[in-house]
Amino acid sequence: MIRSWIKNIGPGPLVAAAFIGPGTVTLCTIAGVSFGFALLWALLFSLFATIVLQEMSARIGVISGKGLAEIMRSEIKNPIFRGFVTVLMLSAIVVGNAAYEAGNISGGVLGLEVLVGSPTLLIGAFSIKVLSVIIGVLAFLLLYIGNYKILERVLISLVIIMSFAFLIAAFMTRPNVMEILKGLFQFKTPTGSLFTIIGLIGTTVVPYNLFLHAALAKEKWHSESDLKFARKDTIIAVSLGCIVSMCIIIAAASITSDNIKTAADLAKGLEPLFGAYAKYFLSIGLFAAGITSAITAPLAAAFVTSGCLGWETNLRSFKFRSVWFFILLLGVIFSSLNIKSIEIIKFAQVANGALLPITAIFLIWLMNKSNVLGKYVNTKLQNGLGIIIVGITFFLGIKSILKVFNSI
Repeated sequence: MIRSWIKNIGPGPLVAAAFIGPGTVTLCTIAGVSFGFALLWALLFSLFATIVLQEMSARIGVISGKGLAEIMRSEIKNPIFRGFVTVLMLSAIVVGNAAYEAGNISGGVLGLEVLVGSPTLLIGAFSIKVLSVIIGVLAFLLLYIGNYKILERVLISLVIIMSFAFLIAAFMTRPNVMEILKGLFQFKTPTGSLFTIIGLIGTTVVPYNLFLHAALAKEKWHSESDLKFARKDTIIAVSLGCIVSMCIIIAAASITSDNIKTAADLAKGLEPLFGAYAKYFLSIGLFAAGITSAITAPLAAAFVTSGCLGWETNLRSFKFRSVWFFILLLGVIFSSLNIKSIEIIKFAQVANGALLPITAIFLIWLMNKSNVLGKYVNTKLQNGLGIIIVGITFFLGIKSILKVFNSI
């Protein structure tokens, strides 16, 4: 039974790896330090919303045998509207992932720096972070191999390592179980917590994961009978991912210092209370979070670009590799030279804020098309849940856009 379950593990852990990046780790750290357990309910809602949308995405990949971007391109008949949607998707996901890739690599570097220091290489007037280059090379090798099974096994292993690291760190803080339950089921919004709540939900319900999941599901499964495996895989992996995020909040809530701003600070902050082991567990977890996101972000961008432009979605094709290589290269350069592309990141935030509800709307629209899914179209309950989530993601999208322009 266990052997069968392991055999049918699919892209779910990769999706979890994609949304538990350094940004998520840092945001959960800040949430725990600033508000204790009070915002755990936001992650509980995120768990529900992510499972609903990712199940739809996996289902469309398994049943149609196509990626989400490919189907959207073929089903939107109006050429002008199709062009607008294509530009929006490419802008948000390709440009956005390029902007955030440096953060993914830098997050992995932060985890390693706590353990091995910060080696640098001086080349002329430039000081290059050696660890950024090493992580970039590791990500390049895994992506260049172009073998889905190898990529899947490596990322699953990293997710397991990351999960254990953060679970152990949370357990070491000996949290009050009743306080955790209150945080999960009492929907409180402490003063100053609104943007943190929006961030916790927005960093879990990620638009590019919907494209990534459909594309990977069609690589893993090829039969309608596999749909049950896809659903179990989604529920288990997303649940595990959200539990990891909760564990970070729980660990951070034990810190009383006001100087905790990143997960690296959290690792150092726990050391006086629980010894050096806490630092090691958190550092390993942060490294795993960084490198998994550094792999999945370029991969998602390559799938979306290929689907939007009608390219072959073969992991070894030249065009596919060119997209992920470009994004990975930018990430390594920006991270190793400490370049902060603020304007690009702001643009990416605006585009992603607009893309999340739009992607959810298109996803639900496609999930009701019998020519795409046959008898596996959405039920009324699934549509109802999807519409509720769309409403909330629309609110989040508007908030994120307004936040960028400092209009709130």
